[in-house]
Amino acid sequence: MSEEMTAANKQKLVTDLKVVISDTEELLRATAGAAGEKVSELRERLGVRLRDTKERVIDLEAALVDKTKAAARATDDFVHEEPWKAVGVAAALGLALGVLIGRR
Repeated sequence: MSEEMTAANKQKLVTDLKVVISDTEELLRATAGAAGEKVSELRERLGVRLRDTKERVIDLEAALVDKTKAAARATDDFVHEEPWKAVGVAAALGLALGVLIGRR
């Protein structure tokens, strides 16, 4: 995964992968009664890949949560160490947002 991916993009990826996993599980259940050697092989391969993908999604989601918590801790630490800078940044952002909204 690229380091430039935002948390929102990563969360969207996790959500999309969960949908794919769910759809694949449904497909496997729907074809459970299908006979044939090729169908059995395909179901087995899909099952293995599905388990691998689930593990990767769990790992990705855990990493995303850890990074989000770390960012929140860093922000909290900054605000406690430099409260006036934090207030100044918030005021500047509020002013900039107010100017942008006022132009409409």
